[in-house]
Amino acid sequence: MKPIKPILLSFLLLLSLSAAAKPKSYTLASPDGRLVAHIWTDDVVVHYYVYLGDIQLLRPSLIDIEHSQGGKTFDALTVRKVTRRTIDETVASPFTRQATMRNHCNELTLHLKEGLSLVFRAYNEGIAYRFVWEGKPGRVNKEKVDYRFYGDWTITAPYVSQFDSLRHDVQYSTSFENQYTHTTLSQLDKRRLCFLPLMVHCDKGVKVCITESALLDYPGLYLHGTGENGILVGEHAPLPRRVEQGGHNNLQLIVKERENYIAEMDRTKHFPWRIMMVGTDTEIAMNNMSYLLAEPSRVNDISWIKPGKVAWEWWNCFNISGVDFPAGVNNDTYKHYIDFASRYGIEYVILDEGWAVNGEAERDRSGANDLPDLFKVVPEIDLPMLVQYAKERNVGIILWAGYYAFERDMERVCKHYSDMGVKGFKIDFMDRDDQLAVDFYRRAAETCAKYHLVVDFHGAFKPAGFTRTYPNVLNFEGVFGLEQMKWAPTTVDQMRYDCEIPFIRQAAGPMDYTQGAMLNGGRWNYHPCWMEPMSQGTRCHQLALYIVLESPLNMLCDSPTHYDREPDYTRFVASLPTVWDETRVLQGEVGEYIVTARRKGDTWYVGGITNWTARDVDIVLPLISLNISDIELYTDGINAHRRGSDYRHETPKAVLPVMTIHMAPGGGFVLTLRTSK
Repeated sequence: MKPIKPILLSFLLLLSLSAAAKPKSYTLASPDGRLVAHIWTDDVVVHYYVYLGDIQLLRPSLIDIEHSQGGKTFDALTVRKVTRRTIDETVASPFTRQATMRNHCNELTLHLKEGLSLVFRAYNEGIAYRFVWEGKPGRVNKEKVDYRFYGDWTITAPYVSQFDSLRHDVQYSTSFENQYTHTTLSQLDKRRLCFLPLMVHCDKGVKVCITESALLDYPGLYLHGTGENGILVGEHAPLPRRVEQGGHNNLQLIVKERENYIAEMDRTKHFPWRIMMVGTDTEIAMNNMSYLLAEPSRVNDISWIKPGKVAWEWWNCFNISGVDFPAGVNNDTYKHYIDFASRYGIEYVILDEGWAVNGEAERDRSGANDLPDLFKVVPEIDLPMLVQYAKERNVGIILWAGYYAFERDMERVCKHYSDMGVKGFKIDFMDRDDQLAVDFYRRAAETCAKYHLVVDFHGAFKPAGFTRTYPNVLNFEGVFGLEQMKWAPTTVDQMRYDCEIPFIRQAAGPMDYTQGAMLNGGRWNYHPCWMEPMSQGTRCHQLALYIVLESPLNMLCDSPTHYDREPDYTRFVASLPTVWDETRVLQGEVGEYIVTARRKGDTWYVGGITNWTARDVDIVLPLISLNISDIELYTDGINAHRRGSDYRHETPKAVLPVMTIHMAPGGGFVLTLRTSK
């Protein structure tokens, strides 16, 4: 028999492949029709690309998952059925930027084989997708996430803080606190991971902010460049196989060995949403997709949850003066902070690290004392007395807790301190987001909710929808916040960073930035100081951060001594709401400036900040369309560029249609508008 000619063999092979895997294509548009995702699958992988009007944002980008069940790996994505629906509902959003949010999108679900589905949603504000698993237990070997942007555009992204060119795995241990790198997609260091959220600056002023939501029992997503134009590739931390106690004061769990897969599927049914927010600068700053795509609240009764302000001792190093006792971790000092909080109507005082005996998270080997360190209070502290003292003055106590000390005896710790009257925990130094670490957040939130305790996560990844699912979790860190000013060199540009996070980090949810500094350094006189720290920028910049940034549990970070020297200013700070009925971002540009208006009841609060560039902004008062009964204005003083604490406080009588407000370099302002019906 004569051999088949090579060209004929190639033709027959092509026919065979075409018959076996004929591509299927689908289109999903946003409710307003402007944002369109084109999706297709060849029964092996899924690709999609995205347009906003006539602007192509993504080239064909890969979606795939390698999962194992019963010893067999399925990596084919055969579409069995397709369903569509439109969602248009009002979602209650307590303890956030607004009282309710509209959840309006079109949804497309590809029902795949072996109990796996792929769900897409198109909002006017962005595109999101996620896998849903309904099969038997197994594991996820790898999830392939791929963003292939149409151009080699500029990216604003935070690298993880740890990097070792010889040990890639060290990057999976990070506090998620870093300033942003500004470069092009092709110039990202392909060896280094970036954590979310991050932003890509596309054509015609369009921005894309990438983040995730419904991250409850699955590793968090990192992205890195490839050295190719426009390409970002996803990566997840493998599941830990062995962890050991160690790290900061022996209060962390350090991963020593990892599996060759990322997640156990018996622990997860719904994978996280991969979110691509799309819009202008101010539209991204108002984007609610992270909250809307989160799992609904698992806390039935939220009446006991109380957001508010916190008097905090750690940042100011107990630096009080004019007292007749030595300041430090002792009863007299904390009574002083409680009295300060009570005087100004501040809801909480935090006892940060030091109230419990450090370094004793190990249980007594003899078994005679089966108490981890969170039950071992230092002898200088009478905790039940302080809790009662605070209660009598209408102040709640929140306790700092190291990750491992809280993890190892979570139920007993929560019950014991809830029974005592403690109101919550600030849990710190997780510094990971693999599946085991993420699961800890869920269990901690559930256990705290059971005992009516609020939570502030530090050493933490971005909220990723967590605050909707567990509303008792009022705040997350995951930000290069004011604490950095205790040690950051003068080369750090915190003013630019402050003008980036409302557009990027805040897109994922609230942040514990810990503003409120009373010592304020201009560009040329800021210096790091551990014992008596200062902020970069002006006093009004610090004040405006209470409006611009979202923090349901919000710190007054400085010393009562400093606040008491300016009681009228301090009363104003203490009176500012921490949750809102309505929010509008009026104007702004990433890294340059932002002006945000928020309403609580019948009062609007307008806050603005700028980077190191002085600027004037016009505030159009008719935007509120209500009768204004009185105005209060805090602006940078005439010498604020030299002395950052210089500010002016005015109560203008005349109401002008447009108010022009000047911001000094690193400056800001706050305008309050009380309305009458």
